Amino acid sequence: MSSTRIDKRIVKYRVHKPEESHGGKSAAPAEELAHGRDGRTAKVIRMHEEIQRPEMLIGSTYKIKTPVSDHAMYVTINDIVLNEGTEYEQRRPFEIFINSKNLDHFQWIVALTRIISAVFRKGGDVAFLVDELKAVFDPRGGYWQPGGKFMPSIIAELGHVIEKHLQSIGLMRKPELDPHQKKLVEEKRAEFEARARQHDAFAKSHFPEGAQLCNKCSTAAVVMMDGCMTCLNCGESKCG
Repeated sequence: MSSTRIDKRIVKYRVHKPEESHGGKSAAPAEELAHGRDGRTAKVIRMHEEIQRPEMLIGSTYKIKTPVSDHAMYVTINDIVLNEGTEYEQRRPFEIFINSKNLDHFQWIVALTRIISAVFRKGGDVAFLVDELKAVFDPRGGYWQPGGKFMPSIIAELGHVIEKHLQSIGLMRKPELDPHQKKLVEEKRAEFEARARQHDAFAKSHFPEGAQLCNKCSTAAVVMMDGCMTCLNCGESKCG
């Protein structure tokens, strides 16, 4: 085996895997052959960590204003468009940034955005991030959003923002009630609203006043109907 003399200082390195091409990039996980509608075979690029960031990305910015902070947080998620102009065109999240005047949480904000961005660029199913973030609870207690939805922490609300973005670009489906559940909820809601109104603190709620918190969807939409506690938002019922 011949030796190679290195005249320059080594600043970084990477392990060359057997399945990698001579160019140093793994092409197999990033590309695959697919049959189009016209019967032709085409190379389809999938999200992979070796894909380089283009000069311009499409982004969306979401505002998070919570009662636990005097300053709002602005969450920007930038997407990359793969296989643009073809029937396999797909929009995937590439990076995330969080900006706020409040510097009390600067370190964890930077760390969290870098980790989430790395997961985005890794490819595959990134929807698991939503469940992980939404499951984070603040030991000091959560807060109520306008409309009567309970948010257990700022991190959980970040999970809801990412969920909303993934739904908007088609990577997640928005949960919907089936026709039977929709009809039941509409009937129960109309029947309840026809009765005498109750009054409580959630005057801005889209649901009847006096509704209780639903353990399933965390929305103040549970009312007593026909002797059974029923949620007018997700259809959850204690009677099955």
